[in-house]
Amino acid sequence: MADKKNTEENGTKMTIYEYEQKYVRRQNVKGAKVFLRIFAAILGVFLFVLLFLVAMRVYDLNRYAGYAAGAVCLVLYIFIFLIPLIKIMRAPYFMTNVNAQTASSAQRHNRKVRQDIADKMIGLTAQVEGVGWYDSELIGKLVIARNTGDDGALKETLTALYKGSIKKTAKSLIMRSSMRSAMYSALSQSEKIDAALVIAVNTQLIKDLVFLYGFRPSDVRLAKIFVGVIKNSMLALGLGGLNVGNAVVKTMGDAVKGIPILGSLISTVVDSSVQGLANGTLTALIGFQTIKYLNLEYNLQNILDGIDVSESEAELQETCTELETQLKKKKKLAPAV
Repeated sequence: MADKKNTEENGTKMTIYEYEQKYVRRQNVKGAKVFLRIFAAILGVFLFVLLFLVAMRVYDLNRYAGYAAGAVCLVLYIFIFLIPLIKIMRAPYFMTNVNAQTASSAQRHNRKVRQDIADKMIGLTAQVEGVGWYDSELIGKLVIARNTGDDGALKETLTALYKGSIKKTAKSLIMRSSMRSAMYSALSQSEKIDAALVIAVNTQLIKDLVFLYGFRPSDVRLAKIFVGVIKNSMLALGLGGLNVGNAVVKTMGDAVKGIPILGSLISTVVDSSVQGLANGTLTALIGFQTIKYLNLEYNLQNILDGIDVSESEAELQETCTELETQLKKKKKLAPAV
């Protein structure tokens, strides 16, 4: 921000080469897409296996109940994972990791994404009464900006929304999902169900945040988020075996030693509450990681949009023309064979 302020004070804009040097990282775009799909597939397979094991456990108790549990698990798999995942993957994203050759197309792409985000926010506010996600006054300004084609006003209004009502709503969504994850884990009494719930709640939270912001993180950053969800589910799978509650019970002295039933009850309650707190915290971490990436990429596209890339294109054309001239001179000077 200090660099940007100093640039504005000097009356000069950041060049694409300065942007590239400061913000662009070497990335394999195709590789990022591949890894994103691999991590999403790992997440899906892991959840499927967990639900299958739960259904098999019910099947061992009762065959027909097992069939019913299998059908329920399949429906849940579709609605709590596949549909949210598809919505996340299909959401638009900003192009910010660019160079002098791709900057112009990235600016056009990002402008279209901003317009689509504005249209979606306007449409949602008009269609869903009392949605309360977006500041109504700023939505009114978005309508004016879209009707007049004022891209500067549109950017300014979107920025105000992201810093204000959207930020507040995002924190509310994260808190709600964290509480849900904590309560479900405290009640489930099963490591497999805990891990499945973590995947489901985390995926739903990412989908809700992407829907709220109107765009998703880039492939590289979304892949990192999915890795975080995988780690969280693996931790949830192992938390139940920690027997934290038993260690706490031991510190309570002789008060419960003579009452085995009470000691066992306290152990169960403490184990559940600790596991619930842990899973809720892990969900909150995923939520804040997601909005961190969303805010970062929105800010980067704003910086990129303020860069005049026509200068670099003119320089490239000038270099090519000069190269062509020099080659013609060399050809004339070359002795005939």
